[in-house]
Amino acid sequence: MNGYAGKMLFVNLTDKTCEVRELTEDLAKNFVGGPSLGAKILYDEMPANTDAFAPESMLGIIGGPTNGTGPLMGGRYTVVSKSPVTGGWNDANSGGNFGPKLRKSGFDAVFFKGISETPVYLFIDNGEVSFRDATHLWGKTTIETENAIYVELGDPKVGIALIGPAGERLSNMAAIMNDTHRAAGRGGAGAVMGSKRLKALVCRGDLKIEVRGKDEVVALNKETMEWEKGPVAEVVKVFSAWGTGSLYEDSTISADAGIKNWGGAPGDLTEKAKEILSSQAMDKMYKKKKFACNACPVGCGAIYEIKDGPWKLEDTGRPEYETSGNFGSMLLNDDPESVNYCNFLCNEYGFDTISFGATVAWAMECYNTGLFTLEEMGGIDLKWGDRDAIVAMSEAICRASTEMGKILGGASRAAARHYNRGFDFLVDASGIEIPQHDSRRSPGLARTYQYDPTPGRHVKGGLGFLAHGNEPPEQKYSFKDTGKRDVDAVIDLEITNCAGFCQLSDFGLPPGIKVRYLNALTDFDYSDEDAVNLGLRLFTMRHAFNLREGMRRRDFKISDRIVGKPPLKAGPLENVTIDHEQLGDNFYSEIGWDLQTALPPREFLEKVGGLDFVIDDLYGA
Repeated sequence: MNGYAGKMLFVNLTDKTCEVRELTEDLAKNFVGGPSLGAKILYDEMPANTDAFAPESMLGIIGGPTNGTGPLMGGRYTVVSKSPVTGGWNDANSGGNFGPKLRKSGFDAVFFKGISETPVYLFIDNGEVSFRDATHLWGKTTIETENAIYVELGDPKVGIALIGPAGERLSNMAAIMNDTHRAAGRGGAGAVMGSKRLKALVCRGDLKIEVRGKDEVVALNKETMEWEKGPVAEVVKVFSAWGTGSLYEDSTISADAGIKNWGGAPGDLTEKAKEILSSQAMDKMYKKKKFACNACPVGCGAIYEIKDGPWKLEDTGRPEYETSGNFGSMLLNDDPESVNYCNFLCNEYGFDTISFGATVAWAMECYNTGLFTLEEMGGIDLKWGDRDAIVAMSEAICRASTEMGKILGGASRAAARHYNRGFDFLVDASGIEIPQHDSRRSPGLARTYQYDPTPGRHVKGGLGFLAHGNEPPEQKYSFKDTGKRDVDAVIDLEITNCAGFCQLSDFGLPPGIKVRYLNALTDFDYSDEDAVNLGLRLFTMRHAFNLREGMRRRDFKISDRIVGKPPLKAGPLENVTIDHEQLGDNFYSEIGWDLQTALPPREFLEKVGGLDFVIDDLYGA
């Protein structure tokens, strides 16, 4: 089958057995790869209402058809599981080089269930599978683990997806790391991996995945390069030079970035604070070299070196915009070296920087309003903007060295439940901390954050990401007639994520080219109508997992603060309140689902195709 390795590996960690299964043409055509293929497998294989940490719970690590087959910007893989945070569906993706290395080892996807008696890592070597003892790796950080595996295998080029101490401690903020400091970060997949005592998946191989139209892929790549040198040249130039951190200064000025745990305004930041944490400013001080993910002509990453000060770092990834926002403006912090050090800590210990920084912001607001004492804080005087206190608390969480550090390791909502206080200061969607894009500036994000099957994400489709706050106020804050644009944007981004394209492909690739790439890679010949149904099916597959868990529309929540209840009293977002439920109504009306339950009707499921098993479960055979 063109475009795929054609095999999936199913691993039982309890009895150390493996089963190789064919990736059928129907599965590949209907669900493509990444999150949707993962949702289909977990829907079929994992019993409903399984606890996220139970032996029957499953973890999937899945490539997409663009991984290692030539398309530009096609290097991202996905991890899937039930989220220990939300109790529902979870997926997170990451770039680097691991996705192509997974597929070159012989498999499009690897699924784990069971719990190993002792720590292990799985090694796939050109299709041959072996279990390796990882007892000596348990407790090690990302770089320590990678280096140890390189030495053991005598090969520094193997692909490694691993957990750090965060995953071993089952933190709700635990990420799965690859390529040293790339992260599939959100929703606690690293904790699911840790619950199985699985330290790493290691891949090596030289399988060449055949594609139907090699010359056509080359032609599409040429078209992409011409596009990037033409209509979007300036945008590409900015991201290539400075990455996502190039957004920081403008985002703090416009209040897109979170400020003071989402309760502040740009006026709370000094001019230095708005500028100094941008990549443009930090690159001048720290940049050592560029970093690019597999098959990416943009190359938005960089490696920093910090030679002076209390937090020296020889090699560390440049903070992404989300990270700088969460350790910068969210905490009123204007010190770049502390931000870089906290980023390094999170990557080394295997934490999601978004939830981590937001959890520190929650604790900071609780402390500064008198909800926590200095003694409860473990002696850390966590005042707004105090760089030393921010680092000290980050170290306490990473190392679980204080009682507060251990509790905050469970993320903000778990901490609020533990202490039974601070609920008014939580800013999340179904328990997942909000990323650094304010729905009060870009209202469509509220629908995505609240009602996407994988809630609380800025990398899911919808009107908010498409428009991103740039409409005039009279259009932006009119909560009518948003449904079609919202659904259309979902369709496009579902294909992006499942194929394995980077999110930056939304500007980096010419419009409409993603399906053309899929047709060049595979044997499927998706028409325009097929592509619409494909996007809807991919979205619905993730949603179906939640429906099977008993979740309905009422179960998806969003914090009042991020939708302006009550509204801010200063800044660009002054007096803004978002009618997020109306936006949800508009979306469900357009897609044709029940407004009260978010159940897709039989007619919808029949129309998009490939979901007969969902029809049977919801409506009977």
